[in-house]
Amino acid sequence: MKSCSGREKFSIGIRWCRAFISTVIALSVSNGWHIVAAGRDQPNIVFILADDLGCGDVGCYGQALIKTPHLDRLALEGMRFERHFSGSAVCAPSRCVLLTGLHPGHASIRNNRETKPEGQWAIPENSRTLATRLKARGYATGIFGKWGLGGPGTTGEPLRQGFDRFYGYNCQAIAHNSYPTHLWNDRDRIEIGNPPFSAHDTFKPDERPEDLKNYRRFSGNHYAPDLIEEQAIAFAEEHAREPFFLYWPTTVPHLALQVPEESLKEYNALWDDPAYQGGRGYLPHATPRAAYAAMVTRMDRGVGRLLERLKALGIDNNTIVIFSSDNGPLYDALGGTDSEFFNSHKGLRGRKGSLYEGGVRVPCIVRWPGVVPAGTVSKRVTGFEDWMPTLLEFTGTEKLPDGIDGISFAATLRGEKQPEREFLYREFSGYGGQQSVIVGSWKAIRQKLDTRSTDITSNTELYDLSIDPTESHNVADEHPEVVRWLEGFLQREHVYNKDFPIRGIDAMPRGMP
Repeated sequence: MKSCSGREKFSIGIRWCRAFISTVIALSVSNGWHIVAAGRDQPNIVFILADDLGCGDVGCYGQALIKTPHLDRLALEGMRFERHFSGSAVCAPSRCVLLTGLHPGHASIRNNRETKPEGQWAIPENSRTLATRLKARGYATGIFGKWGLGGPGTTGEPLRQGFDRFYGYNCQAIAHNSYPTHLWNDRDRIEIGNPPFSAHDTFKPDERPEDLKNYRRFSGNHYAPDLIEEQAIAFAEEHAREPFFLYWPTTVPHLALQVPEESLKEYNALWDDPAYQGGRGYLPHATPRAAYAAMVTRMDRGVGRLLERLKALGIDNNTIVIFSSDNGPLYDALGGTDSEFFNSHKGLRGRKGSLYEGGVRVPCIVRWPGVVPAGTVSKRVTGFEDWMPTLLEFTGTEKLPDGIDGISFAATLRGEKQPEREFLYREFSGYGGQQSVIVGSWKAIRQKLDTRSTDITSNTELYDLSIDPTESHNVADEHPEVVRWLEGFLQREHVYNKDFPIRGIDAMPRGMP
């Protein structure tokens, strides 16, 4: 008899436990009782974070080609935000803002920066993350998906930043491949049975792009997003009797374009879909448009499965479910993506890496039956830093943390009127160095700041978003007094960070390049 590998034993154990729990659930529901602890006030929190998903990629935001029925139902049963902003224009700093409640002018991570042998620049040991604060309030905490805030053994690894459970990718670069050779199970690196290949591989000299079979080697045996989904649902099942924080930062639909054939079939031959043969980063794909759509729909299917499980567990009404994205969609120059075809940016200016609206305005849907009014839409300006105080308020925290930049919008989620945010500040040391601030309908933005030669006094653009949401008409010359007013925010909200300096606006310490 063939002996089972460690990975196979692990999977068999998970499947057995889930089958047993499902049987108990079925019996309990049929007899009219729920396994959730009676009288518990603290809600469960599920935060699902897509990766590079544009605000126009979801049906309830106007997407006409990609099917997202479960996210659309989430919006019908909850609140959809039209002016929600990610923490930054790329992955790691955006997640840092989300988990620390600090805007990017104060946060410790302000750009992507890979470290060896695996991982990204680490957030400090003393960071008080959302997970840390919720754990102190009695929450079980788990992350399932892409971390990106500190490699194994560093101060930034998930289990040192408030999480009890971690399953997925530690490193963003490895997460470019949906068929990796390994994932992380808490602090253990586990092999998952995929052949090794780079997410930036391309055809060999003897492989013709016209021959479809030559695309097959850019896949594997186990699709990591499916494995991660399985573990996320198992976590909810395991902790159904106690409050839990389930953070699910999926890698979808970040490149490379990879999805199991069963999902790809749903979109194959629907549109003219010329092959992406490589040459612009990431893996080739025979039908790139179909692949992108299928990735999003398969992610949506996973959201639906989690929602069904919450209902079966009897904890649906006591669970806040949040869906958003870490930044805007990619430019079409990369990896076979076609954001123009799908209108992923919803007509907004800019893409990932830009502080124009298309790079940082993201989808946001929140559902909590009986608390968040169903089928509602909010135009309030909110950002990733606001989640920490908002969620802590919902857990009954009487005094919200000092020293954070987030502003609770729990009142808005309850359907109540709330004063508008005074301002929303963003900066990004990458892609040339950028700053932006939104105050009411005004938005100021600066670019090309990562140089000492930049004259920042003449580098501020101004847009009136109430009449120019696509940021097409720079009106700085027409409103110099507004420019000076907003430049005050840009100057005040940036605090020097030695690891991520912006040379055009920082007083550089002696010896710095």
